[in-house]
Amino acid sequence: MAVGAELDLPAALQRIVDAAVDLVDAGYGALGVLDESGNSLAEFVTAGLDDEHRRAIGELPKGRGLLGELIIHPEPLRLPELTEHASSAGFPPNHPPMHSFLGVPIVVRGKPFGNLYLCDKADGDVFTDIDEELVVALASAAAVAIDNARLHGRVADLALFEDRERIARDLHDTVIQRLFAVGLGLQASVRLSDDPALTARLESAVDDLDRTVRDIRSVIFELHAPRLPGNSVRQGVLDVCSEASRTLGFDPTVHFDGPIDSAVTEETAEHLLAVIREALSNVARHARASRAELRVRTDDEGLTLTVEDDGIGPAGLDSGGRGVDNMSTRARRLGGTSSITPRDGGGTLLRWEIPLPHC
Repeated sequence: MAVGAELDLPAALQRIVDAAVDLVDAGYGALGVLDESGNSLAEFVTAGLDDEHRRAIGELPKGRGLLGELIIHPEPLRLPELTEHASSAGFPPNHPPMHSFLGVPIVVRGKPFGNLYLCDKADGDVFTDIDEELVVALASAAAVAIDNARLHGRVADLALFEDRERIARDLHDTVIQRLFAVGLGLQASVRLSDDPALTARLESAVDDLDRTVRDIRSVIFELHAPRLPGNSVRQGVLDVCSEASRTLGFDPTVHFDGPIDSAVTEETAEHLLAVIREALSNVARHARASRAELRVRTDDEGLTLTVEDDGIGPAGLDSGGRGVDNMSTRARRLGGTSSITPRDGGGTLLRWEIPLPHC
């Protein structure tokens, strides 16, 4: 009942492995979730190990050795001494010693979802056939709980999509229209003003409104184009910049303009992220810069990436390097262009432009 009451999938998985450990009085437990191929583990939820021990062990298992036995043969496996099994490959450094073992597969709607792994009964005894029956029964209940959590997640995604649609409509029908009205009023005031200073301020305000409308339109495009978690091109760009900040010594500034997530395909995104990674690597290695600024824009002409820095300029860049050639090759492969030129005010400007299929 406790397992079935949890509707958040990650929390449900943790509750399942905790319940399995309590059920058979095990010292350690884990729930390995299979990846899409069904041949290795994509997630590994543990019980009995604190955060410090998990960090000390390092990379979590992928389903090799003994853990892979249940992937290859999805049926209960009970061992008095796991190290004596033919598939046992030993433990990584800093892993606690384990001996008795009980493994049970979890099958959801007829398809393998993952496996429950339990080690070391608290009394030092081996796992019994009763323990195995209890965990098999728990695995059946866990399958129902996992299915419920998945369905709940789909319902939540649908509600989120409806909210996004409503917000997009409100932004388009109300906010943008009001901004247009304010902009028209300011433009009319410009024609009535004889004061150059006031005219300049009004024109600047109109320009700011234009930029704000473009930004809101970009938001509307993204709201109309829901993507699966982890597949956001925007987030991918931000992740690459975050990684690069460690070698740069500062955080690059990032600007987005246009419907990035909805306009850029997965294949194009791979090229884009590779170019950004190489460009920031060049800044870190050659530019001696204290600032870098990226702008990613999509419009009717296609996709444009610019990367600017305030360093020593292109003279410090090895123009014959493979990285520069790779960026140009990626652009040509997609029907675009790539150029590296001095930046006004000092530094380097990379401009990478490609057409987009739907443009």
